[in-house]
Amino acid sequence: MKFTKSVVVMAVLQLALATGAYAQSSLETIKSAGVIKIGTEGTYAPFTFHDASGKLVGFDVEIGEAIASKLGVKAEFVEGKWDGLIAGIDAKRYDLVINQVSITPERQAKYDFSAPYITSKAVLLVKNDSTIDSFAALKDKKAAQSLSSNFGKLAQSAGAELVPTEGFNQSVELVLSGRADATINDSISFLDFKKHKPDAPLKIAASQENADHAGVLLAKGQPELLDAINKALATAQTDGTYLQISQKYFGADVSK
Repeated sequence: MKFTKSVVVMAVLQLALATGAYAQSSLETIKSAGVIKIGTEGTYAPFTFHDASGKLVGFDVEIGEAIASKLGVKAEFVEGKWDGLIAGIDAKRYDLVINQVSITPERQAKYDFSAPYITSKAVLLVKNDSTIDSFAALKDKKAAQSLSSNFGKLAQSAGAELVPTEGFNQSVELVLSGRADATINDSISFLDFKKHKPDAPLKIAASQENADHAGVLLAKGQPELLDAINKALATAQTDGTYLQISQKYFGADVSK
């Protein structure tokens, strides 16, 4: 009888331990380990890239480090290609993805997002002496665009003649050289460009009202972790950490 009772007691203890381990939140697990793992590309400047010394740096990297610091843990970055980056959450290779992931209804159906930590808009870029002052003024003008991008479709819908390019840098070069009248591109990319080339005679002629927002992506069902991330981002905003990072990479506050 005593043996039977001992077996029962041991079974109950094991069940309690297993239940306790199962009930432990991801936040508790992360704090216990002292590390939060973050998925990122490492090839997407100025957000996540390697500097001349080979160190992983960038806006998103520093945002991840700020979040980790405010959680009281260290950030450990796991690099991967964009095509499989979000799937790494499903495979539990890391706890978060911080890589300019746009918040969309399709992604929100499967994953949770933090509050937005960066905002971007489609902007119309022209030379400083251009008379183009609106998207409507693009009609019959040449717009340097990547043909497969939403920006290209926007320019086309405004009646512009598209001049094909391979991306932002080439589009801007064509505008500055006079081979195109304008380009519609991302406001964050423009800020990065002006940060490195402040004297370039390029300006924003118009901005689209609708903005895109990026957030920290994580698996669903982790309310404590999500709340902690949002609090960390809010603290970074109020204590100046966010603005310092934003100014470093873009020369402006990119949260608005």
